[in-house]
Amino acid sequence: MNRYFHMRTNFFAVLIFLTSSIFAFAATSDSKPPREKFVVVLDAGHGGKDPGNTWNGYIEKDIALNIVLKVGAELEKLADVKVIYTRKTDVFITLAERANIANKAEADLFVSVHMNGHKSQAQGTETFVLGLHRNEDNLEVAMRENQVIFLEEDYEVTYDGFNPNSPESYIGLTLMQEEYLDQSIMLADLIQKNFTNVNKRVNRGVKQAGFLVLRQTYMPSVLVEAGFLSNKSEGAYLNSSNGQSAISESIVQAVKDYKNSINLGLLDGIEADPAVALTTEPEEQPVDIYDGITFKVQLAATGKKIDPNPKNFNGLREVSRSKEGKLFKYYYGATSSYSQIKDLHDAAKRSGYRDSFIVAFRGNDKLSVNDALKTKMK
Repeated sequence: MNRYFHMRTNFFAVLIFLTSSIFAFAATSDSKPPREKFVVVLDAGHGGKDPGNTWNGYIEKDIALNIVLKVGAELEKLADVKVIYTRKTDVFITLAERANIANKAEADLFVSVHMNGHKSQAQGTETFVLGLHRNEDNLEVAMRENQVIFLEEDYEVTYDGFNPNSPESYIGLTLMQEEYLDQSIMLADLIQKNFTNVNKRVNRGVKQAGFLVLRQTYMPSVLVEAGFLSNKSEGAYLNSSNGQSAISESIVQAVKDYKNSINLGLLDGIEADPAVALTTEPEEQPVDIYDGITFKVQLAATGKKIDPNPKNFNGLREVSRSKEGKLFKYYYGATSSYSQIKDLHDAAKRSGYRDSFIVAFRGNDKLSVNDALKTKMK
């Protein structure tokens, strides 16, 4: 009898222990669900047979790789971050493959690191997001970085006939990245602020230009120009271990701040209130002018005749009215520059006209925007 009681007691003790363990494990699993890692793809510009800028004997591909490896080493210390490199050695990687690496990884961020160069003693940092170049300087930077495709086999097929030296080829590059533009600008702004406030570099701002390496990525993406190798002082700084460490630390901190902002939900509503305005740059005339084409933003079409003054259109000026058939159509702005009409379209949407859209005219005849963009640029 005592032996039976003892065995029964041990059985219940084991049962209670196993039950408690199962509930404890379940509670732990519920309280700490597995978190997906934040994936950052780091892209060291150029490489292998493509040295990049070589001003004053400094080699862009080597400096970019050193900075990227330093950035990656710091980010890899974070348990919730996964770092992927487009290259970790001196090898040639096509622009298309760099984007493919990021897309296959379903990355949260793509950061491409480069060094600038110019025939003058220009200096400073600038960080680019994909978009229409707003002046000749931005176009020159994009053309210089994109010319690497001439080293690739069958580049005409890979990039759908894109010609880095033709301004016409840059129209339409923005479509794939528009969804991520605000987030890209936010990251670029964080990087630039660190370069300026921490590294004390000259701030050349957050800019837009048509970089092929950014065109095909499906996540927030930036291209960092960390300084000018053509400037003797800045080139020496970028070629030094201390300079590379300082630049990399600023990029690391920007990525951390961006990631934390997402975790805190601070990106909710960023579309309505972008983190930063793109750097405004003086220019006498936009570079994307279309001869004989006029772009407008259509705000509304109605049978009602309305006086096109600002008070009737949420404060928008330069509103025009045109009667087409039985409808009156109301247009905002009129320009032959596609980048300018995109800016006006953004202003219209901010003013409440979220269903507005861009239209194009050749003389008095309306044509599709795509057909307008296929005409030769000035």
